[in-house]
Amino acid sequence: MTDATGTTSPFGFALGEHEPAYRDAVDRARDEAWAERLFARDTTLWSTDPRVQAAIADRLGWLDAPAHFGVQVAALEGFGEGIRDAGFTTAIVAGMGGSSLAPEVLVRTFGSGEGWLDLRVLDSTDPAAVAATVDDLDPLATLFIVASKSGTTTEPLAFQADAWDRIETALRSRHAPRNEHAGELMIAITDPGKSVEAIPHHNELRETFLNPPDIGGRYAALSYVGLVPASLIGLDLDSLLASAATMLAACQEPEPKANPGVSLGLALGVLAKAGRDKVTFLPDPDISTFGAWAEQLIAESTGKRGVGIVPVDGEPAGSPVLYGLDRVIVRLTLAGSSGPEVTDADALADALEAAGHPVIRIRVPDPIDLGAEFIRWEVATAIAGAVLGIDPFDQPNVEEAKERTRALLERHGDGRDRRATDAAAATPIATSEGVALFGDAPLRLSAGGDHTLAGELRRHLARRRPNAYLSIQAFIAPTPARDQAFARIRALLREATGCATTAGYGPRFLHSTGQLHKGGAPIGWFIQLTSDHPADRPIPGWPYTFGQLIDAQAQGDFEAIESHDLPIVRVHLKDPETDLAILEAALAEALASG
Repeated sequence: MTDATGTTSPFGFALGEHEPAYRDAVDRARDEAWAERLFARDTTLWSTDPRVQAAIADRLGWLDAPAHFGVQVAALEGFGEGIRDAGFTTAIVAGMGGSSLAPEVLVRTFGSGEGWLDLRVLDSTDPAAVAATVDDLDPLATLFIVASKSGTTTEPLAFQADAWDRIETALRSRHAPRNEHAGELMIAITDPGKSVEAIPHHNELRETFLNPPDIGGRYAALSYVGLVPASLIGLDLDSLLASAATMLAACQEPEPKANPGVSLGLALGVLAKAGRDKVTFLPDPDISTFGAWAEQLIAESTGKRGVGIVPVDGEPAGSPVLYGLDRVIVRLTLAGSSGPEVTDADALADALEAAGHPVIRIRVPDPIDLGAEFIRWEVATAIAGAVLGIDPFDQPNVEEAKERTRALLERHGDGRDRRATDAAAATPIATSEGVALFGDAPLRLSAGGDHTLAGELRRHLARRRPNAYLSIQAFIAPTPARDQAFARIRALLREATGCATTAGYGPRFLHSTGQLHKGGAPIGWFIQLTSDHPADRPIPGWPYTFGQLIDAQAQGDFEAIESHDLPIVRVHLKDPETDLAILEAALAEALASG
């Protein structure tokens, strides 16, 4: 066991046969002063290209976040108290990726304090998801938060248009004076300059919180992105930031083995280079949502230039024999946690270590120390990027799906049918009851299919690589029942193939793991899910609906993945509640006979 202890959360490594390579990386990081260079903002740590260095220099503001925002705590707490005292009962964070995941971690971990606001996160454009999030609320008692670093992110602006219309309708129905308007119930979290100016009605909003522009979205947990929502649920911001500051100080330790962030980053990078590139989180239940935040940080930061680390969050636990030689296990525990799930996770981690898998153990003393974990993993991800030889602060492939989506939506705007461009692609290669399967070009054009759902899925499964990860991309509304169905399907796939599995709801994952899917190692295997929209929802003032938006986002991402010669099929579900069972049965049949 390699021990490395920070002043906040103790942790240790069991790296097995990879220990010598890790020691070599430690020696290099010590000799080349990686910790000192990180905090000196020495961009040569990642690149020798002056243009890349200049871009990186504009993305290191997260290193100052605990100190910068520590002096804002009184103002933030005053804001939260003012919103509460004004009679607001609920706040909705409308954001994507880093702008939504940190608030979700905080509210799911801590909940709302007594008398504070209920906090909801809206990051799905499925009309059913929008309705489920907002339609049971009083628009005049709800604070709406537009969270977008660029100010131009499609999804938050669509949510804002919907909210503005609902608030205005509620105001007029209650005969409010004409000088009262929706902006009084809306705030924005964004960057200064062009970003805030791009947000509709920005001059009419109740408040705007402007982040330092050198903080990238996925590194923004301890900026206004996380802290403003935290102020609304009554979270102790001083303690959260003090935890982060303590970890930040520990991460400045020059000795890599004693540095909690640098040592973790070195381990992750070394293991990924050795083929152990599937970082699998086994968290305690009370801090289980941290994995979703770490997933977007790791995937978007490292998945590019044909390399990357694949974070595996939310995968059901299984027998140790089902885990391949591409795995790294992160056992994330919370002091004082107990129960069968904790015991089972500990036993699994021990068994995997005994079988030779690298295991990283991190013990979080208290939930408030998630502030420290945000910092630890940000530092680790930056260092892993240096090991892998990539820029961990850019996202070169993120725009691919967006550009295709915009082109599809333009066809809606001028009345053209987006499906008319490729009749073959719009024709299913298999159907079963309410389920239709659509193949990518290689699957459509190859011979040997029997045109049954199980048969075509069998052909699709045969296209996976030995070191693949199997990814479910669900452009459908999230529900607990669907989460459970995905868990069963993931367990089924892993048991039959030995491959790591991931799952994400679209378009949310486009702002996190989407970069990895297209820019990382070409080992992804994909099943995309779409559904009907029996109750579609207009986007007020826009030329298309929420249903048309999410369908275009799904098609745009399908085309982007297909363009990278990665295997993908689309499964269209007429009714996800029942049709997921049909898909599960077909996959079981395909795997049994494959």
